[in-house]
Amino acid sequence: MALREAHLLTRYTIRFSTHFSNFLLLFFFTIFFARVQIVHIFSSWHLICFPVSDACLSPQTIEKLPDKVLLNIFSYLSHLEICRMARVCRRWRQVAYDTRLWKNVSLRPEVSGLHVGSLESLLGLISVRFGPSLRYIELPIELITHTVLHELAAKCPNLTHMLLDFSTAMQLHDFSEMQAFPTKLRYMCICLSEVIFMEGFMRKIYNFINGLEVLHLLGTYEKCEEEEEEIYEVINVHKLKSATPNLRVINLYGINFVDDSHIDAFSSNCIQLECLAVNYCNKVTGSTLKTLIQRSKRLTCLLMNGTNLKSEYLLQVEWDKCALQELDITATDLSTEALIDLLARIPTLRFLSAGQINGFNDSVLKAWMEAGNTKSLIALNLDASDNLSDEALLKFLTRYGGQLHALVLSGMPHITDQLWMSVLPILTNARILVMGTTERLSVNIHVDQLMDAIASYCSKLERLELKWDPDNLRFSDKSQKAIDLLRVKCLKLRCMVLSDGRYYETVKANFERADRTTVVRTTTCCQVSAYHLLSNYNDLVFN
Repeated sequence: MALREAHLLTRYTIRFSTHFSNFLLLFFFTIFFARVQIVHIFSSWHLICFPVSDACLSPQTIEKLPDKVLLNIFSYLSHLEICRMARVCRRWRQVAYDTRLWKNVSLRPEVSGLHVGSLESLLGLISVRFGPSLRYIELPIELITHTVLHELAAKCPNLTHMLLDFSTAMQLHDFSEMQAFPTKLRYMCICLSEVIFMEGFMRKIYNFINGLEVLHLLGTYEKCEEEEEEIYEVINVHKLKSATPNLRVINLYGINFVDDSHIDAFSSNCIQLECLAVNYCNKVTGSTLKTLIQRSKRLTCLLMNGTNLKSEYLLQVEWDKCALQELDITATDLSTEALIDLLARIPTLRFLSAGQINGFNDSVLKAWMEAGNTKSLIALNLDASDNLSDEALLKFLTRYGGQLHALVLSGMPHITDQLWMSVLPILTNARILVMGTTERLSVNIHVDQLMDAIASYCSKLERLELKWDPDNLRFSDKSQKAIDLLRVKCLKLRCMVLSDGRYYETVKANFERADRTTVVRTTTCCQVSAYHLLSNYNDLVFN
């Protein structure tokens, strides 16, 4: 009996051992093939390749990254940071000096932090580091010489954008021997000096710039003092227009000598003109606008912020026959009559900036609505329009708010969060909103409710500015919930500007915890504008 039991026990033990061994083999084969399959998947994605051996467990370091991955990482850095990376090792130096990282270069120290010590160093950079990859370059006055321009023309055949900064010049270099200049330029920006005449330089480049499509001439408006000084015409606009017949976009910014005759000169030769900006040219009165509109059939954008427009000249323009779609007449002294005539006759206006005008009142809005010319409107800036009432604005926005992509109602103490709470449910397509005033108010702004409404109705929002004084903002301990809602619902929000104070710190900390560190900014260093919706915005940007 004992023998039989022992025999049965041995048989079952052997059977159990056989099954257990088979189970273990199956288990290990399953793990092995699963590992191989994972390796194959990762290899096919080109993310990382694990060898089947135990070497896959070794730590990965940045030294093992291929050059093309390093190059891609470096492309997110500024040129100043790339130069610092070049000091790490010989391999990083080789990657940092790859010409593909030097397509857009600013050599102005105040802009990029890069300082070139000598002309010889710059000539070496142009030849070795920039070369055919260079597309855009900014040069300060000390680097603008005929040898540098010759080298750019010879070694950088794909250079299409150039900025020349003469603004701090007290004396120009000698250009008498200049025989070459980049010939493929499509964009040129010249920062003018107050006292240095540019004709000696310009005369040498006229034959090379007839392919220009975008021209920026930047004056010294921001540097001028209150007392009257003698004004010099430091560049001959009448000769310049003859050399640039293909201009599409002309930006004359803050030039104290530019007047209506210069506008007439450009309109007589630039038949392809689409956008003309004369912001802060205070000698422009509008006397040649009638001729401009008649000649420039393609003109769709006219920006005249801070000019000295006269109502009698605007009343003579045949606005009903123009193709104008974007207009900026901010901070001009136009009458109510001129504004009504203007807005009632332009048929397809999509962008209007008309802030800081005393003549812009309720009757202008009423006449504009009655004319029926607001069907194409997508951007409206009425900053500091104190003569507009809440009722007129509410009526206008109730009818047309749903089509607006940008709305600026800042600088008006009587426009509080109550009006905004009424119109926000209508502004479902808003991408840019600017509200509030820097003046201290007698009422408080309940900002939590405002944030809730913006998050609920304006999911397409990209830029937001609240100008209210920090002491007027009222928020509770539960404000984090409203900010969270805004951050989660408005995923396209890339810029939120607030006055420096407790609420700014609260919002900034909330976005930083979500790793969105560049969204929240202060009004001291940033300002939201509706200009982002201009059709030629990218061409109008200058540094």
